[in-house]
Amino acid sequence: MIYLDNSATTYPKPPAVRRRMAEALERFGANPGRGGFKMSMETAQAVYDVRRKAAALFGAPGPECVSFQPSCTQALNIVIHSLQPGDHVLVTDLEHNAVLRPLKAMEAQGVSFSVVPVTPGDNDATLDAFRRALRANTRMLICTQASNVWGIRVPVERLAALAHVYGAEICVDAAQSGGVIPIRAAQDGIDYLCCAGHKGLYGPMGTGMLITSKGETLQSRIQGGTGTQAMQLEQPRDMPEYLESGTQNVPGILALGAGIDFVRARGEDNLRQAEMRHVRRIYDALSAMPHVRLYTEKPDLRYFVPVLSFNVQGMPSEAVGDYLAKRGIAVRCGLHCAPFAHRKMGTDTGVFDGAVRVSPSVFTQEQEVGALLRAVAALRGNTPA
Repeated sequence: MIYLDNSATTYPKPPAVRRRMAEALERFGANPGRGGFKMSMETAQAVYDVRRKAAALFGAPGPECVSFQPSCTQALNIVIHSLQPGDHVLVTDLEHNAVLRPLKAMEAQGVSFSVVPVTPGDNDATLDAFRRALRANTRMLICTQASNVWGIRVPVERLAALAHVYGAEICVDAAQSGGVIPIRAAQDGIDYLCCAGHKGLYGPMGTGMLITSKGETLQSRIQGGTGTQAMQLEQPRDMPEYLESGTQNVPGILALGAGIDFVRARGEDNLRQAEMRHVRRIYDALSAMPHVRLYTEKPDLRYFVPVLSFNVQGMPSEAVGDYLAKRGIAVRCGLHCAPFAHRKMGTDTGVFDGAVRVSPSVFTQEQEVGALLRAVAALRGNTPA
């Protein structure tokens, strides 16, 4: 299989990630922080080591700022469900449903939100649009750092500065940027950083993180055992236990630590450049095919991450995906859980019903890209070969 769906989850995982997960089941099988015996203490230390690595990678003030969650979606929900009646939120027109659906649910609690357009390649225009959309009760900006459909980057560092000038906070959805774009949460002014472990960090599915120095101000969505203050019925407010009730996914967390090691050893810039070379080659080839429609300028490192979506004239995106799948090429088609991103480009309705997304990884080979391009070229005239 030629796997080009790394925006959904990276595959294959580095060998060290697979080894660490297997090792966790063998060596770290005790519940961390729940026992005074050797295996429990060693497991707790191993989990803490990953917390420390994540804090270092993302520029958090300390490991206590890293809360492990089952997903980036879960992390975003914690932040969004902590909003209060009367709060107003600004989001981009590129957001994933992991942001939009919890915000829609919070409307019943008196929370409102406005959608602000991002201008690809013009950060000043994007910043001005957000400035104009601010209200007296704007409590938070919630922004993807990179679109999971079009690869468009959002200037979250500048938006963070803008939010703070007006007394608001910023929450960044780093599902597509963690491990791809260097992030320094404290330095960049990011109040709440939500990350997926299974994408650019090359960890396993079922892992995510909420990184913040303001965890105690949030509403804990799940209460229960933390291994601390057991006689107290109220949820302990100390981080990270405040947001981590119950037994953690230790094998996943330790494997995520190996993924973080992989990213740090290779370097985020090097990983992104390698993947972007594939994307730019694909863009150049597709732009020369009259039956293919592209929606952005040629991606570059300043304004894009290595994600590219396209359509074939006269064919639904899902039909193109089925055609490629039969040739052993895995891509993601349809609406990508990002309705406003498709509405932005006019791909939410009509024959395409979405777009065909290609997202390489560091393991993608040149010959695999060539196979994709030959397959798409053969679709000219909508007569699959």
